[in-house]
Amino acid sequence: MSVKLATHVPKMASDKGVIDAAKAALGDALIDARDHVGEITLVVRRETVVDACRALRDTPGLEYQQLMEIAGVDYPDRSERFEVVYHLLSLTMNRRVRVKVSTDEANPVPSVTGLWPVAGWLEREVFDMYGVGFSGNPDLRRILTDYGFEGYPQRKDFPLTGHVELRYSEAEKRVVYEPVSLPQDFRTFDFLMPWEGAEYVLPGDEKAEAPAAPPPPTPKTTEKPADTGAGKPADVEATKQARKPRAAKAASSVPAKKKIGAKTPPGSRPSPGSRKGR
Repeated sequence: MSVKLATHVPKMASDKGVIDAAKAALGDALIDARDHVGEITLVVRRETVVDACRALRDTPGLEYQQLMEIAGVDYPDRSERFEVVYHLLSLTMNRRVRVKVSTDEANPVPSVTGLWPVAGWLEREVFDMYGVGFSGNPDLRRILTDYGFEGYPQRKDFPLTGHVELRYSEAEKRVVYEPVSLPQDFRTFDFLMPWEGAEYVLPGDEKAEAPAAPPPPTPKTTEKPADTGAGKPADVEATKQARKPRAAKAASSVPAKKKIGAKTPPGSRPSPGSRKGR
């Protein structure tokens, strides 16, 4: 007996027929439509993005009611270097679609805040990170960076260190902005093989180098042989010691033993008081 377990995963409608329905709904506003790895992407003209999003939201069978995200992409080699990407969700069909438009620094993208009020914050983020303008946004200003920030951080040509740095000044009792300074010594990078090593020594690596061997000590010398204790007297004494018999040497080196039963001299006896103390 087989038992089917109930799952709580919502069913997703198939994307079959979505591209044909989008072509019919968007008309000339659609530049390209493709289905790649199970995701549908629609490229529309910049000036028609509001009408295209309205059609995707209100057309029966499409019904992408919710705006989930607006993202920016930078392609510096293109004439229109920026792409603005809209991610839409269909609540009734439980499926998604991606809408793209291209622009540059001079031409703003029409705002979709009239369709989705949440787009106001999302467009501000793209403006803050990429510098893309949105015509019709009622409050288009920076949202992530600080006041007076220079440049747009997500552009490919923006330096990773930025243009200015801020710190708290104890002297002025406030936060001050200063040009970025890089005092580190290792700011140049090479692409040598790891086993070949770099042409320079990084700070701290000098400790790993073997220290140079110290010079050999200067030998001590004397001007006369007599200063060293050598000479004829020392040779004669050494000869005498070498000619002595071994038994005589051993006897002279061992102290004489005390005989058993020998009388102790009277003056050497211990006093009675010393015995009591023992």
